[in-house]
Amino acid sequence: MSYTKDLNGIFKPLTAVAHREDEYPEAGFDILKRMQADHFWYIGRHRFLLNAVQIHTDTNSDLAAIDMGGGCGGWIRYLLENAPSLYNELALADSSMLALQAAQDVIGESTHRYQIDLLNLDWNERWDNVFLLDVIEHIPDHVEALKEVAKSLKPGGLVFITVPALKVFWSFSDELSEHQRRYSKADFSALAVKTGMELLDARYFMFFLSPLYWLSRLKRIPANLSAEDKLEIQNKMSRIPHPIVNTLLSAVFSAETPIGHHLAFPWGTSLLGIFRKPR
Repeated sequence: MSYTKDLNGIFKPLTAVAHREDEYPEAGFDILKRMQADHFWYIGRHRFLLNAVQIHTDTNSDLAAIDMGGGCGGWIRYLLENAPSLYNELALADSSMLALQAAQDVIGESTHRYQIDLLNLDWNERWDNVFLLDVIEHIPDHVEALKEVAKSLKPGGLVFITVPALKVFWSFSDELSEHQRRYSKADFSALAVKTGMELLDARYFMFFLSPLYWLSRLKRIPANLSAEDKLEIQNKMSRIPHPIVNTLLSAVFSAETPIGHHLAFPWGTSLLGIFRKPR
């Protein structure tokens, strides 16, 4: 598939991409942009993920990496600030033009931006590393999406996937976010078989804060809410806590790194999987 750069500097495929509003509403991107920069959950996740990337990535190679479904570019910015020499080429991809436009002042002009359809990437052995961070739980046919991602990887390439973990943590938050499912390590093993990839590692994280998360999700929401009501509830749930509280929670979550990469947590509200395409 050929990509051409538009007037905003975004590479678009020849086949038009339709952003799936029901899977990831564009109304939430302003909130996402703020959260990716400052919310304790993103701070802890990024720290945990970067440690995994550094463990599994050959830092002596000229690598090309892309964050697919990366929204407003928070993970790419974290890489640029904390591991600037890790990749020779970095790119951000999303189906939403609004997210990609909003990302320009987050990731700078040197990082390419692509509008993509995860079910029709049509890249062949293009990338060394792919990131899918809290993306595939929104996609009904996640197997086909991962097969497309696998095609885009070079032989031996890695895909780093984070998802919500374990059905016991299912709540109204998942419903509001249009999640199709939560995942276990066994689910990741099955995905590896179905997509022809090897599961190198699977680790639960956000273990220390999981009791607080479970308690906060016990509340149920009324049925038959309007779209406006749902958005208002999501906005409240996504607010960055008071700075003192946010700093404290960030410290607790961040303490999982590097512990969680040496001692496997028995559970967590999220799951990280590292998949490798056969050489």
